[in-house]
Amino acid sequence: MRDPMNYIERFCRRHPDFGVRDLMKYVAIANVAFWILGAVNPVLAGYLTFDPALVLRGQIWRVITFALCPPSMGVLAFVAIYFYYWIGSILERQWGTPQFNIYFFAGLILTLVYGFLVYFITGTRLVLDAQYVYLSMFFSFAVLFPNMEVLLFFILPIKIKWLALVDAAYFLLEVFRLPFPAKLLPVVAVLNFFLFCGGDLLRSLPRRPSANTVNFRRESQRIRREQGQQLYTHKCAVCGRTDKTNPELEFRYCSRCAGYHCFCQDHINSHIHFTE
Repeated sequence: MRDPMNYIERFCRRHPDFGVRDLMKYVAIANVAFWILGAVNPVLAGYLTFDPALVLRGQIWRVITFALCPPSMGVLAFVAIYFYYWIGSILERQWGTPQFNIYFFAGLILTLVYGFLVYFITGTRLVLDAQYVYLSMFFSFAVLFPNMEVLLFFILPIKIKWLALVDAAYFLLEVFRLPFPAKLLPVVAVLNFFLFCGGDLLRSLPRRPSANTVNFRRESQRIRREQGQQLYTHKCAVCGRTDKTNPELEFRYCSRCAGYHCFCQDHINSHIHFTE
């Protein structure tokens, strides 16, 4: 069975103009606007969340506005809004506009579908927002940039991967804390994460090498010996930059490509894989 990501990547290559460019900028602006609206009149904020019964009665706008509700109504909501805008913008630059739009809206659609299914099957009216979709977006960011540092509370430097572990612990806590069927909302929200980044996450886990596993450290040493007196050791197969022209870059070999192909840090996760 072919990886669904192959179809998504093929679609994105064929439709480079698909989606909303700078999507998170507009989401952040709407978050701020709705925060102000809720601060002025809290009753109006209740008209923005998703309620399947009210949607079926004609309040169709809720299927859109629920995704634009701010993470909270406190002052720290502005920190969260900026943070999600920042990581969303980086993901869009890394993946491209089409793929990021598919990722973001897939999470929203899965949440909506689950809300309607729960209502039709059990009669339970789940009042939904997009907080878990935003948190799943952070998971993807952590897989792509695990060692990037941010300032926690604008003071303490901490790597993204450690924040992701806290995020994962929060997800598990919500699964155990919330009553059924709301406890499955965090799980539904991260399904798009496993689709887009599950393969990269599994490949990043330590594993026992088999007889057919390529030892990339040994192979890279062999390649350096063969290159001898050449002017560079590593050259990106996409952009052509080398460790001599750009010594600040990191270079890695892709385990999904056929043969040994080197890529810089900007293209290791965003190139088209070489095949036989």
